[in-house]
Amino acid sequence: MPRQNRVTPFGDIVALAGRGLVMGNRGILHNDDQQIIRYSQVRRWLVCRTEFRGRHRTIMRPHSYTELFFLDEATALAAGHRPCAECRHTDYQQFRTLWASCRGEPVNADIIDRQLHAERVVGRRGKRTHRSHLRDLPDGTFIALEDRAWLVWGDSLFAWSDLGYQKRRPRLSLHDVDVLTPQSTVMVLRTGYRAGVHPSVAP
Repeated sequence: MPRQNRVTPFGDIVALAGRGLVMGNRGILHNDDQQIIRYSQVRRWLVCRTEFRGRHRTIMRPHSYTELFFLDEATALAAGHRPCAECRHTDYQQFRTLWASCRGEPVNADIIDRQLHAERVVGRRGKRTHRSHLRDLPDGTFIALEDRAWLVWGDSLFAWSDLGYQKRRPRLSLHDVDVLTPQSTVMVLRTGYRAGVHPSVAP
C-alpha cells in the first residue's frame, strides 16, 4: 500500500502508487506510525534529487523530515516548492538569479521562502491560486481546469496524474484561468527557468 507522501500540483499530500522523479520536504509531517499529521512544519519547502552523493534515507523515519515525492519538478513548483540549494545547487542559483533579475534587488533563500509561503497557502492548508491569461503563461506552469491540474507546455495542456501525463488538449488562448503555480515562480519560469517535466509530455 502506498505511503501518504506523494504531492499533487494542488499541494495536497496523498497516497498514490506513482513515486515520481523528484523528492522534497516541508519538515517533519508524520508521527511515529508514519501518519501525516500536519500540512507543513517550516516555510522552507524544497524540491530535491532522489539521489545525491550516495546518501540513503529510511522513509518516514521517526523524528526526521518527511520525504515527499513529486511526479516531476513542474509539479513540485506548482505545489509551492523551490530547488534545494544543496543537492540542486546549480538549479537553485539559476532560480535565485532569475528571481533577483525580475525584482531588481538581491535575494536569498529566506526571502524566497517567505514570498512563496505567502503565495501558496490560504489559511492552514488551502491552496492559493491567482488568475492569468492562458496565453501569457510560460511552459512548466500548472493551471486548474474542471477540477484537474493541467501542465502548460508548448501549444498543449497535459492532464496530471501520479503516473504521468495521460491526457492532452490544445492550449486555448482566449480566456483567463486559475493558476496553481505561485506568481513569483511563474515570473521565474517566464524569465527563463526550465522546469523538469515527466517524459510522458513527449510527442
